Amino acid sequence: MKFVSIVIGSKSDYDVMSECANTLEKFDVKYELIISSAHRSVERTKSYVKSAEQRGAQLFIAAAGMAAHLAGAIAAITTKPVIGVPMAVSALNGMDALLSTVQMPSGMPVATVAIGKTGAVNSAYLAIQILSVSDKELAVKLSEDRLKKAKQIENDSKQIEVLVSCDKEGIQ
Repeated sequence: MKFVSIVIGSKSDYDVMSECANTLEKFDVKYELIISSAHRSVERTKSYVKSAEQRGAQLFIAAAGMAAHLAGAIAAITTKPVIGVPMAVSALNGMDALLSTVQMPSGMPVATVAIGKTGAVNSAYLAIQILSVSDKELAVKLSEDRLKKAKQIENDSKQIEVLVSCDKEGIQ
């Protein structure tokens, strides 16, 4: 069975990362979610990543705050794509986590998304985009989602727009 693995560094990350899980569910993408720390449970992290790969994990999404080494630690264990989600849990509001996640050494890439909830949702969308390269059904769902979002913007605008002047066809 193919799935996305979501690894969060602590239970406090769950409220934000549940948005990632919800987004994957919306597209019928299977996932599993566990708590494991790059620092506090090193062996658990290594064992889990190897097990998940053997069981069909296609990519990993790792969320962590502060030093935020979880995504990098996972990237060191696997050659599967890794997406890092920096969490805003410190006095630096996630900037420390962002820099820790994005500054990976050459040859150990981690795709890094925005801090917090937006990053959680975008990590799911990026995972879906990666999976859709080889899954035509998922690619269609993603395209339909984009069209739905575009239509929603048009509908929202029609409710409030005020146009001073435009050509006969209006805004294209």
